[in-house]
Amino acid sequence: MPLVEVKVFEDELTREQTADLIQKITDAVTGVVSPKIRDAVWVVVHEIKSGNWGAGGKVLGVTDIRKVING
Repeated sequence: MPLVEVKVFEDELTREQTADLIQKITDAVTGVVSPKIRDAVWVVVHEIKSGNWGAGGKVLGVTDIRKVING
């Protein structure tokens, strides 16, 4: 059974976005492996508290990610 773990900032995704992400990841896995394993594909979305991530030596939060997305 494939297990895919995704980490995002807490409150970064809406409930609908999380459901869409899970669906698309499941589709991708079954597209590569086999549609027969669909019910055995597990996707876990972990929410990490904003400010508990960093890149390039700098602390990042959900507002930093939104600035990147929105330009």
